[in-house]
Amino acid sequence: MSELWSRLRTAFFGLEPRERMLVSAAGGLLGLALLYLLVVSPLLSAVGGGKQRLQAADQQARAMEGLRREFDEVQARLASVEQRVRSGPRGNLRTTLENLARQATVKVEPMEPQASPTHPAYRETKVEVGLRGVTLSQTVNYLHQIETAPQALSVKSLRIRKRPDRPDLLDVTFTVSSFEPT
Repeated sequence: MSELWSRLRTAFFGLEPRERMLVSAAGGLLGLALLYLLVVSPLLSAVGGGKQRLQAADQQARAMEGLRREFDEVQARLASVEQRVRSGPRGNLRTTLENLARQATVKVEPMEPQASPTHPAYRETKVEVGLRGVTLSQTVNYLHQIETAPQALSVKSLRIRKRPDRPDLLDVTFTVSSFEPT
């Protein structure tokens, strides 16, 4: 290696002063280009990547904060519902729905019990309720009675159809669930 270095040195000093200046300038530019490519560019890239990672981490942190708030809200609603289930009155779901229908001045035609999934902490009772030939006002009133009943009731599905013979009346079918602790 030292032999190669000495030959290059001899060749360089054998050049005219003007040629030495041109070779030195070219060598300096080559050295600067190598310095930029091997040192400066990777450092700039690392800094830029760090900024992008920081922005991504900030976005993820904000998203996590939002999810945490949403989780806390859901937990609070769940605790409220669980408290309502534990402390609410017990009773036969069909009887309760019939009483609420009388209060809402509607006649329930079919009322069919439905199968419900089992849960270790709560027993769910489901009933499919049918209303035939009711007005929108009667339907809303009955659904409001169900939602505001002291017993923990929940409307799970709702289908509304206009009657073909009288368009001002509706046929309504929905499923109501009640929950009791096991």
